[in-house]
Amino acid sequence: MKKIGTVYLLIALLYTGLSSFAVSASAKEITVSASIVLKNAFEEIGKRYESNTNTGCVFNFGAAGNLLKQIAGGAPVDVFASAAKKFMDEADSEGLTIAGTRAEFTSNSMVLVVPAGSKTALNSFEGLNSATIKKIAVGNPKTVSAGEYAEDVFHFYKISASIQDKFIYTENVRQVLDYVARNEVDAGVVFATDAAVRTKEVKIVAAAPETSHKPAVYTVAVVKGSKYEAEARAFIALLLSGEGQAVLKNYGFKAVR
Repeated sequence: MKKIGTVYLLIALLYTGLSSFAVSASAKEITVSASIVLKNAFEEIGKRYESNTNTGCVFNFGAAGNLLKQIAGGAPVDVFASAAKKFMDEADSEGLTIAGTRAEFTSNSMVLVVPAGSKTALNSFEGLNSATIKKIAVGNPKTVSAGEYAEDVFHFYKISASIQDKFIYTENVRQVLDYVARNEVDAGVVFATDAAVRTKEVKIVAAAPETSHKPAVYTVAVVKGSKYEAEARAFIALLLSGEGQAVLKNYGFKAVR
């Protein structure tokens, strides 16, 4: 009887192990590719999403243009969130998103920042023309949403031609922030929410008027071919809900008009 009991115990342990493996193997997980400016807010929203569902949430942050290229190349992505409509428009036109899932979920503004310890007298975008300003960090407008808006601002103030030799182009907006924070450039153009992340290292010296650039409205959509379309739609639903909007507001993002 003792031997039989041991056999039953082994069978029970084996069954428990197999059951655990089955649960683990069947666990769902969505991948969200999002503009890096959304990193802090999205990570919090992701935790809330996971606690409200039985689905994991993995993020891939970067420049929207580069994320779009990854999706077009077949990267397994379920949700795409862009800080510029331009890249979502491209995704739509290339048939990379599911019709009817696109939504505008937040907006932002552009600011001019300098290192926190800077002694510069810079206090306006026009001041970037000054001979004392040697290096200006800005996102590559071809792939970086913030870079596209910055380019608009420079055109608005008619200073593009006179300062273009000062540009230090970056791969994403957080890299602009890094350069300014490390005092490797004299100034940089970022989203207001980026500046809010590192207030001890950078300071805002000017805010771009809303009329100086295309509306910085953020869009999101489910990527065509998603293995977890329902779960991806649930993520967007949370993003648009009062709970998701409250998180975005807490990080300095603005409601879409």
